[in-house]
Amino acid sequence: MLRITKERIEEIFLHFPGKTIAVIGDVMLDRYFWGSVSRISPEAPVPVIDLEKESFHLGGAANVASNLKSLGINSLLCGVIGKDRSGSTFVDISRNDGIDPGGLFIDNNRPTTVKTRIIGNNQQLIRLDREIRKSISDDGAKFILDALRNNGDLSGIIFEDYNKGTLTKCLIEDIAKFAADSSIPVFVDPKKDNFFDFANSTVFKPNKKEAQQALDITINSADEVISAGKKLLERLQCENLLLTLGSDGMMLFESCGDISSVPTHARHVADVSGAGDTAIATLAASFIAGANIKEAATIANHAAGVVCGEPGIVSITRENLLKSVLINDKKK
Repeated sequence: MLRITKERIEEIFLHFPGKTIAVIGDVMLDRYFWGSVSRISPEAPVPVIDLEKESFHLGGAANVASNLKSLGINSLLCGVIGKDRSGSTFVDISRNDGIDPGGLFIDNNRPTTVKTRIIGNNQQLIRLDREIRKSISDDGAKFILDALRNNGDLSGIIFEDYNKGTLTKCLIEDIAKFAADSSIPVFVDPKKDNFFDFANSTVFKPNKKEAQQALDITINSADEVISAGKKLLERLQCENLLLTLGSDGMMLFESCGDISSVPTHARHVADVSGAGDTAIATLAASFIAGANIKEAATIANHAAGVVCGEPGIVSITRENLLKSVLINDKKK
C-alpha cells in the first residue's frame, strides 16, 4: 500500500480551512455516570455506585462531525432530535464544539436518542438506551434536504447510518441526486437496513460484519475478502469501496480495477469505539482536500489506529495523525 509522508499530509492539511462537509445520519447524546464501587446492595445482588461525576458527549453521526471539527473541517450536522432537555443539551454541546446544528430537525413526536452508560471503577456496568427507531417524518426529511440545498458551500457529504430511522430510502435517493447534480462527493458508512440503497457513492465504507450480512456469506480468507469486495463494488456501482477488517486493516477496491491492502497502524488497542467514525471523517476530509483515494485511505487508516489506542471515544487531531506517520516511518 501507499506510504504517506509527513510532508504530503501537511500539504493536504493546508487545504482543510474553509471546507464544509455535511454529516447526515442518526445523532445521539452519550451520557456517562462515573463512580466507584465498594459494596453490594442489600436489596439485590447488584453493585452500589458512589456517583462522582456525570458527563455528556456527542455520539452517533455527531461523532463524525466532532472528528471533522478536530481536524479543522467545518461540518453541517443533519439529523433528528426531540423537543426535550436532551435535545437542548445536544444543541448546546454542538454549538460549544463549533459544529453547525442547522440541519437538526426537532421532532415533537420522538425523544432525542440517548445512550446512558454507568461506569463503576472504570468498567461499564450497564447501558440504558432511550430511542425510537421508526422512520423520520416527511417534514423531517424535507427539513434536512432543504438544509443541504440552502448551504451553497458544501465540499462533501457523509452518510452515517445507525439504523435509527433518520436515513430512509427516499431521503437517501433525494440527497444522492442533489449531490450528483451539484458535483459533491458522497462518502457512506452503512448499516444493514439501507445497505444497497447507497448506490453510486464516491466511497462506500462497510466493515467486515456488514459486508457478510449484506452478501449473506462468511468472510475468512484473503481470497474471500477480495471476492466480497469485487461483488459489492459491482452491485453498488460506487467509485471506490473501502472494506475495513479490524486488526487486519483495510482493503481498497477501485472502479478502475486496482485492489490495495491497507495494513493496520494501531500500536495497541485500548478501545475500538468510534474508530469507524474517525475513519470516515478523515477519509472524506483528506479526499476533498486533494488526496487521491489511496492517500485518503492510508491517512484514514492511520487515524483509526490512533483512536483505537485511546480509551473511550476520542476525536483524531492533526498532531496525532502526524505523530503516527512519523512513528511508522521510523519502523521502515
